[in-house]
This record gives sequence, structure tokens and C-alpha cells, in this order.
Amino acid sequence: MSQKTALISVYNKDGIEKFAQELINLGWDIIASGGTASVLEKAGIKVKNVSELVGGGAILGHRVVTLSREIHAALLSQNTKEDARELKKLNIPRIDLVCVDLYPLEDEINNPDATRETVIEKTDIGGPTLMRSAAKGGRIVVCDADDRKKTIEWLKNGEEERQIFISKMHAKAEAIVARYCLNSSKYHGEYEGVIGNLNTACKYGENPQQAPAGFYSAQTNDPLGLDKFKLVTGSSLSYNNLCDVDRLLQTITHIAAAFDINKIKNPYIAIAAKHGNACGAATGDDKIDVIEKMIAGDTRAIFGGAIMVNFELDKETSEHLLTYLADGGKRFLEVIVAPSFNDDAIKILKRKNNSCKLIANLALKNLNKESIDTQTRFRYVRGGFLAQPNYSYILNFKNEHIEKIGKAQKQEEIDMLLAWAIGATSNSNTITIVRDGYLLGNGVGQQDRVGCCELAIKRARDAGHGLTGAAAYSDCFFPFVDGPQTLVENGIRSILTCSGSIRDCDVKKYCKEQKVPLYFVPNAIGRGFFGH
Repeated sequence: MSQKTALISVYNKDGIEKFAQELINLGWDIIASGGTASVLEKAGIKVKNVSELVGGGAILGHRVVTLSREIHAALLSQNTKEDARELKKLNIPRIDLVCVDLYPLEDEINNPDATRETVIEKTDIGGPTLMRSAAKGGRIVVCDADDRKKTIEWLKNGEEERQIFISKMHAKAEAIVARYCLNSSKYHGEYEGVIGNLNTACKYGENPQQAPAGFYSAQTNDPLGLDKFKLVTGSSLSYNNLCDVDRLLQTITHIAAAFDINKIKNPYIAIAAKHGNACGAATGDDKIDVIEKMIAGDTRAIFGGAIMVNFELDKETSEHLLTYLADGGKRFLEVIVAPSFNDDAIKILKRKNNSCKLIANLALKNLNKESIDTQTRFRYVRGGFLAQPNYSYILNFKNEHIEKIGKAQKQEEIDMLLAWAIGATSNSNTITIVRDGYLLGNGVGQQDRVGCCELAIKRARDAGHGLTGAAAYSDCFFPFVDGPQTLVENGIRSILTCSGSIRDCDVKKYCKEQKVPLYFVPNAIGRGFFGH
């Protein structure tokens, strides 16, 4: 068996001494570059500096170290007698493993003080080249500090399923390089995109014939990223389940942010969604009351829906979620998301056929104005994709740009905020009606504004709600007076909308005559179209 050699050249040197020593214990030789070699030498680890192999030290201010024909010959040589003879003639050892990571380019790009020069300085060339040569050459590629221990264990255990293990490492290396280059191209030019690895495989997509499908993690540091949620119990998540969780996150974070910015202390939030749109939502300082109001929003629509709360679910709260129906059966919920579930909650909510999926993420417990998703949103269209900044506007009643026609009571303003957070994260066009801190009716996805009003009213009445004293939110301006008139004639007593219609004056005049407070946010700032 020929002597095996590893090349180590890392930016993240935490624990690299232990990794190198483990390789030596397994009989490997170590080659390392500059700073990495110094760290290993100080730790008493036998190491050969790359300069001994390439016939010279680092040049051009350490910008060129491993970019040499000797190193890449050692990585790209094939397992043939001819290549072995040539490497021996050139006195170049075959390199069997590369442990390398990259300069933190993304961190520098996101640094507000970054300049073109600092970004270029942090752009790694040698690292990506090593990774790609090693992958093409069929070598072991360790490009993530978290994989060092795993690689050592794999080597100790006899390199089980060698080709599968190595192929997965190759794919990871190529993906890291692709993301690295994508970030560079986005910084320097008009390019956009995202790289992700399969995190959750789904049986199919929106429909059974759309298979395979899955959720791909972009590997961000976002604590509320879907890859940070844990399936506590239940069958695997479907494509539609994941879509619902993402939409619930948009709504719950906008509620929390609006309440935080407007200094309203309603610590508990519960939302129910069906097909991505809220069909129940409530806030308050009592968990049971919040759950009951959320369910009361639309007891018909919530059946089979998805729930998200920002508090731990226990025995009492879980029993209220599954309140018995008129026919004696329990309410069926497909997805329940919470910061955590205690043992009693899991026993109560778990179904025999695993059809109820319990999902946990502790980050839901501390939502505030910083919880809003600010990452670029993408949407496939034929021939390419659309990209836009996320919807990160937060309604703040203290902003000077808000025009107030009349003065709403404190509870009415709270209801407006809740209606806004729900409506602005529901499929446009939308009218949302709220009273006493909970959703009465959500009229989503209509082609005309008055149709949204009529649908929201119908949904509220179908759920058994009276509308007197409620607040309404419109995700865009009213083109005619018929919308506000429909709302007011059915009991709505305060309205939040956008300005921008040529008939704004008519809407103002009507609401003044009816003594209905009307809050206007400029359309360019506050329009709430979503999921268009």
C-alpha cells in the first residue's frame, strides 16, 4: 500500500492541529501551506511546507501559494502506472486528501465598510482551485470544518461505501465554490441566484404528478430558516406543508415586528393558515384566549390547516387546539409549529397515522422587529426567474407619512396593525377584517377591490361573526368609494389603506361623513401586495 498524503490549507484553523494529528496517527504524511504549516509546527506536528514541493515560497504577498503545476499534478494524476511513474520522476507525491476552506468573501461583501479593493483581497483563488482539482481527481475533499471529525471516523472505520462518501464530499465542494463565485458575480455585476443543498425530500410537489420535489437549504445563518425547524413527530413534510410554514412565518414575524415597533405588549400570537393564507389569527396576554380566538376566526377553514404559535404547547393549550367538534370528533390539524412541545402536548397532538406533523424552533419564542426576513425572494418564470427584495415594510403609526382622517381608538389601532400584518402577507388583492385582537374575515386573491370586501364580510359572517366595531385593512388603495361603503354599511368602524387613487378625496369625504377613522399610507411605501 502506497504512502498517503494530505494537503491542509485552511482559513479556519480552529482544531486543525487535532485533525492533522489524527491523520498522522493513521499513517498519513502532511503537506501544508504558510500559516497552516506554522500552526501545525508550533503544535509539534510533523509537516512539510508546500514551498518544499513547489520549489519556492509564497509570492506576490501570499496571493500565490498552492497555484502550481506540482500541486495540481499531485491532485489530478490518475491511478495508472504511467501517471505514477511521471510523478515519481518529478519527485511529486500523489495527494490523496485535501482539507481546505475559503477566505470569508461573503462576510466582506456584507461588511458596510467594504470597498472593491477589500472584496478583491478577500476573494480566494487558490482554495477553490484546490477544491475543484481534488474533486475532479477523485480525492477526499474536506472543505467544511464540521466534516473533519466525520472524515477521521470514516477513515478509522475502513472507508465504508467509499465512492458514495467521496462523491458527497465532491458535490459539497463544488456547491461551496459555486456559491462563492455567485456571490462574487453578484457583487461585481448584474447577476443573481441561489445555491442550495437538499434538506428535506418531499414525496411530490403541489400535486402528485409533480415529483420529485424537496426543500433546498441555502445554508444561511437565519435562525428562522426552514432548515432550522425540527420535525418532532409525524410523517415527513410535504411541499405544501413547507409552503404553509413559510407563509405563516411571514405573517407571524410581521405581527411581532409591528407590535414591537408600535410598543404594543401582546406577547402571545397564534395563526392558522389554509393554502398559505391566514384563516385565523389572534394576539393577547393569555395563551388559551389567544388559541380560542384564533380557532374562532374560521372553524370551518381551519380544519386540516396549519397552525403556528410563539409559545410552548403544553397539555392545556393542546387540548384547546383539538377542541371536540359537534359530531364528537377532534379537530384535525395537519401541521402545528411552536417553539417547543412538552411530553403531554406530543401525546395529545400526535395522531395514530402520523398525519399531524409537529415542528419546533425555539427562535419563535423571541420574535421582534429584527425577525423580519430580508433575503431576496425568487420566483421562477418561463425562461428565467424574477428577483425582488423581500417585503420588509413595517407599519408604524408614528411615521409622519401616515395621513389620519379622524382618530381611531387604541384598540382599533391595534386591530389595524393585526389586519395589516395578515393582509400584507396574504395573496393580493386582499381585504382583512379584525376586531378585539383576532381575525374575523380574510378576503384574499380577488380581481377587484369591492369583491375583496364582499368576500371578507361573507367569510366573517359564515364563521358566525358580527362586524360592528371592526377594523379593516386594504392592501392597496380603493379605486372607488364602493369598497369603503360596502365595509361601513356592514359595521366596519375604522379603515387602514393606501393613498394613491384619483378618487382618494371621495373616499376621505365618505369616511368623514360616516365618522369612520381612515388611515392612509402612501402607496409607494405601504402597498401590501404579496404572492401576486
